[in-house]
Amino acid sequence: MNSRPVFPRPENEPTCDYSAGTSAHAELHKHLADRSVLEIPAVIGGQKIYSGDIDTLVSPHDRERVVARVHKPTAEQVQSAIQSNLDAAHDWARMDFSDRVAILHRAAGIVRGRLRHRINAATMLGQSKTIDEAEADSACELIDFLHFNTFNAQQILSDQPLTVASAQNRTDWRPLEGFVYAVSPFNFTAIGTNLTCAPALMGNVVLWKPSNKSTLANYLFFQALEEAGLPPGVINFVPGDAAAVTSAVYDSPHFAGLHFTGSSEVFRSLWKRAATNIDRFRTFPRIVGETGGKDFVLAHRSADADEVAVALLRGSFGYQGQKCSAASRAYVPASLWPKVKDALCGMLSQVKVGDVADANTFMGAVIDKNSFAKLSGRLAEARSDAGVKVVSGGGANDSQGYFIDPTVLQVEDPRHSLMKEELFGPVLSVFVYQDNAWTDVLREVDSVSDYALTGSIFCTERAALLQAQDVLLHAAGNLYVNDKPTGAIVGQQPFGGGRASGTNDKAGSWMNLLRWTSPRVVKETYAPPRHL
Repeated sequence: MNSRPVFPRPENEPTCDYSAGTSAHAELHKHLADRSVLEIPAVIGGQKIYSGDIDTLVSPHDRERVVARVHKPTAEQVQSAIQSNLDAAHDWARMDFSDRVAILHRAAGIVRGRLRHRINAATMLGQSKTIDEAEADSACELIDFLHFNTFNAQQILSDQPLTVASAQNRTDWRPLEGFVYAVSPFNFTAIGTNLTCAPALMGNVVLWKPSNKSTLANYLFFQALEEAGLPPGVINFVPGDAAAVTSAVYDSPHFAGLHFTGSSEVFRSLWKRAATNIDRFRTFPRIVGETGGKDFVLAHRSADADEVAVALLRGSFGYQGQKCSAASRAYVPASLWPKVKDALCGMLSQVKVGDVADANTFMGAVIDKNSFAKLSGRLAEARSDAGVKVVSGGGANDSQGYFIDPTVLQVEDPRHSLMKEELFGPVLSVFVYQDNAWTDVLREVDSVSDYALTGSIFCTERAALLQAQDVLLHAAGNLYVNDKPTGAIVGQQPFGGGRASGTNDKAGSWMNLLRWTSPRVVKETYAPPRHL
């Protein structure tokens, strides 16, 4: 058999209607009301491992509610997981691309169908997302990653060199030699899907270390992969201690790649450790990371105040600002600031913070007590800082959950630490500049922060917009014009940034997939010469 299906460019997954009275609403709330506690094992070579060394997961917005108990594997079990990956590598790499696709698309179908409401509820309970945020993440983006990666991988595989009359030439798009270490964050369930399944689609085997805070939703997706027919050992699920898992990975000569989303600090440490151990590895590992951000909204005097205010609200406070793309610093001209401030504060006064099961809630809780302590401490410092004015919010309450008020701070100094440091919470810092200082403020936007992930420019004066895009050429990997700097959609805005924000390999695109293949070019001569 030599047939091969052609996979057309997919459409983005449509959102489900969870309005009150719909069957989807009823099904979702059935799962939200379920008080059972899931025992989550490590899964190694298809075997569930219940170690008894347990992390207890609670809902961030309801600290008394336990949602899962996660069994962390031992160091020896992580080493066996790596061996299990290596044992599965030969057969998985030689499985036809269309068969690998069928497994991943079947998993997408399981999520789209009977798992959709449950995985959304798990994301809401475990990560404190509203249904609007969860549906866009753990359903739509997750499914889109699987489908668009297929289309993009197909384009790569079809890229072949010229064959001539005297010889046949081809490119074998091989997986990497070894295993890929996938480290996924708490804030997006779908990221765990992409970090694991993008390399697997290209024929790689993967050791998956999810964030302990997102393990519930991530494990549900892993179960979908198993149900879809993923062979044992192709992706091993190891929700262990980060330091212990990483030590086992970097001790292995077969470490071939890191696929990471998380903090810049952790990514730098992983890169340094790879460099230190480079003589141990069989190959030079591929290091791919999408990390932090200090993302900007820059308004020009020609911008509309209401449009800027809405973008700041949605871009800064959606999912409690716990997005690497969240707007956390803004630059607003003095002529526009009074209108922007009034509109923004008016909308913030209507924002509901609380239980994400309530359809009227806009913001849930931050992820855990460490995040709450960091943010509440930073807000206390801001309240006592003479160079900072609290425009709105500034409060914190952990009596029931880890709640931080959506907060707007106005700073006098554009180089204040609040304009530089990633806080990863619902805190927006604003610098108000004089209208005639546009050129100066462009330089500030570009230079004040180490990050370069996302940014947005609100401007209708074309010459000023072109100037800003030129000066800010390297300030953002994803730049939005007259829109908030969040909400990248797979297939429409491939995502990633540079500088301290990562390697800019663009999740959801062919650029990322290329990192997980090591091409071999083969020339076969038909009639080799027999004489000089």
